[in-house]
This record gives sequence, C-alpha cells and structure tokens, in this order.
Amino acid sequence: MRVLIVYGSTEGYTRKLATFVAGHLSENGHATTLIDATDQPSPVKLDAFDAILVAASVHLGHYQSAVIHFVQRNHDKLNARKAGFISVSLSAASDDRDDQEGVRRCVAEFSRETQWEPSEVHHAGGALRFTQYDFFKRWALKYIAYRRGASTDTGIDHEYTDWEALTVFVDQFVAKRAQERAL
Repeated sequence: MRVLIVYGSTEGYTRKLATFVAGHLSENGHATTLIDATDQPSPVKLDAFDAILVAASVHLGHYQSAVIHFVQRNHDKLNARKAGFISVSLSAASDDRDDQEGVRRCVAEFSRETQWEPSEVHHAGGALRFTQYDFFKRWALKYIAYRRGASTDTGIDHEYTDWEALTVFVDQFVAKRAQERAL
C-alpha cells in the first residue's frame, strides 16, 4: 500500500508521532510518504496514494493552521478516499469525561471548518515537553498538570501516547483501505 501521512506540529511531538507511524508502516512493507503541512511546496497528488492519514495536535482548542489549510484545499478528495485523522492532545490521555468531550468538540469544529469528515479518528495522548518551554509556559503547564494529578517534574518531558493503541489503529486503518481497494 502507498500511504500518505500529512502532519502539523507545534512543538515537535506530533512530528515524532507521525514519524513513528511512517516507520512502522514502512517496516511492514508499505511505501510511506511523510509530509509536514507547513513545508508543502506544491499540491500533493492524493490520487497517488492508497491510504491517507492526517495528524495534528490541539493547542488552545485549535489544530495547526497549515493542516487546516491543507484539508480545506483537499476536503473533497479526503472525503472520497476515507482518510483517517490522528488528533493529538493531552486531554486524549485523560480519564475525565469533560476532557474527552472537549477533544471530540475540537474534532467536530475542525470537521465543520474544513468540510472533511474523517472516516476514522484516533485520539492520541500528547506530551508535556517541559524542557523545551520558556519560564511562563512551563509554569502554566505545571499548574495544569498539578490540577489534573499529572507529574509536575519540570526537569523531564512526559509523554502520554499509548503507542500500542496507535499502532493498532494504524494497522486496522490500512487493512481496511486494502480491503476496499481489493473490491
């Protein structure tokens, strides 16, 4: 299968996640193309791919503008191709119902804004990258982590992605696209 992964990343964590997905798919025999939505020099020929995944992270309730613009330009083809969406956020790792509902609202707003209905959505836990934040951002996110009962150790970064669940999602998504193409 030829798989396209388009991603947007604010702090580099979604890039890490998308790179992991691309590597996993390549190791399993798929021809994978990984594109940062901000570096897209020319239109991508979506018809050249058997499966398409878009990955973006939520920051202050919104996804990266480069991903929004990519999807807006390509929503017809993405809808027709049953493209999947990987939404990355800290709330995805939370057990709190309000956090989970907030993430679903972000995806719904993204779909409304872009006119794209992903065929499948995976909510991946994000990361607190304390070692990369300036003083004020570190302080604010430490407070948020404290209020939610998460680690407040600012000397290290904390990842909340369930890598096994992400791998299962990607494998099942690609297998479904392969079955559809075989029909």
